[in-house]
Amino acid sequence: MAIARKIAYNVVVSSISKILSTVLALVAIGLITRYLGQGGFGNYATVLAFLSFFSAIADLGLNSASTREISRPGANEEYIIGNVFSLRIIISLIVLFLSPAIVFFFPYTIQVKEAIIIIAFSFFFSSSYQILNGVFQKNLAMDKVAISEFFGKCLQVLLVFWIIKMNLGFLWIVSALFFSMFLNFILVYFWSKKYILLKLKFDFNYWKTFLKEAYPIGIAVLITFIYFKMDTILLSIMKTSADVGIYNVAYKIIENITFFPAMIIGLIFPIMSQNIFSNKKRFKYISDKTYKVFWIMIIPLVIGTLFLSGGIINLVGGAGFSASAIVLRILTFALVFIFFGNFSNAILIAGNKQKKMLFILFLAAAFNLVANLIFIPYYSYLAASVISVLTEMLVVIGTFFIIAKEFQYFPRVENIGGILGAGGVMIIVLFIFRNMNFLLSGTLSALIYLVALWLFQALKTEEITSIISKKTLKN
Repeated sequence: MAIARKIAYNVVVSSISKILSTVLALVAIGLITRYLGQGGFGNYATVLAFLSFFSAIADLGLNSASTREISRPGANEEYIIGNVFSLRIIISLIVLFLSPAIVFFFPYTIQVKEAIIIIAFSFFFSSSYQILNGVFQKNLAMDKVAISEFFGKCLQVLLVFWIIKMNLGFLWIVSALFFSMFLNFILVYFWSKKYILLKLKFDFNYWKTFLKEAYPIGIAVLITFIYFKMDTILLSIMKTSADVGIYNVAYKIIENITFFPAMIIGLIFPIMSQNIFSNKKRFKYISDKTYKVFWIMIIPLVIGTLFLSGGIINLVGGAGFSASAIVLRILTFALVFIFFGNFSNAILIAGNKQKKMLFILFLAAAFNLVANLIFIPYYSYLAASVISVLTEMLVVIGTFFIIAKEFQYFPRVENIGGILGAGGVMIIVLFIFRNMNFLLSGTLSALIYLVALWLFQALKTEEITSIISKKTLKN
């Protein structure tokens, strides 16, 4: 299959699978919020925050660094993945056994602490299959990862529905996530056999060398956790579980949308790594087009969320979470910076400049932690929302500065006026049809936005297919 066709196939299949997975994730959230209520969902969100915590402390940069290394010309893929996978298993087991001691120090109920232990087992499988994702990224086969996650979400929704019907309670709701991640791992492992023969390898000298290169990425992941998830843990300690629930219904919606930039960067990252030093012209071309696509995606997401947040929250969380609408409106601006943060971080990692971004991430994490400690006791989830926006903005400003300094590159957007103009048309449509059912008005405005992009010549078909065409890869 030609590379352009292969990437197009991956984008289509991955997008469809990811969209369906997102819909299923929101269905699961809707079922869980209605079953557990504000307080119960707050406890559930706290448990998920610990899943992110375990992932952050055990990441050590293994996922991103392994993808980068196997994407290098002449890389021994099976040797690298075999060693990194073995290292990941050992680290995951350490986290698993330490998790009871970690949660002991937090002022949670026994049930919440038991749920955190269950989520630690889930982490073991999620962290293992994430290492294999690099294999699919290199071979432009992320469609298989997306399909695996879709089946995992299907299983989770079915289990949640059955658990609620049988009224099995909170711990079983958490366990549904464990079974979902276990299925993800099995499917990804099975499909990885097409590309590599996975064998555990224990070259300790290579581990030492690899960790030396990877640990800055790992530190970045840990610091990112501080400003991305620590607010939930701080809310759970300083405020009520209901506050955590109100904040996290909106946050989960934003979190599920972030698969879009992650998916695109996942497909583009190996090509960035391949060209950033060897073909700077090609690298800049790919980066500019990716940056433009992000702008095209961000505009309707922000506009649609600002107009339709009330209906979105009511659909996802139910009437009991109406207070989450204002949180969603605030967090949609954090989403903008999350898109651009994915973009800038990928460039820095591809260019082996991950150490340079640590200072920016550290400052952002310090700001986030101090600001949340000061303002959450007074303003609760509203403070956490605004601080999240400011933190993501600091990261983007800092990382873009480093990129401009180190690579003499700043992304450009061709016909930005056309994109903004299409957004303006969308605003007019949403305002005119503001009393219409939010699903209908949202769909109509999105379609008109796409038509306006075409009319204003803000996006051309050949721009997408040319990003990674076979011809340009050879240039």
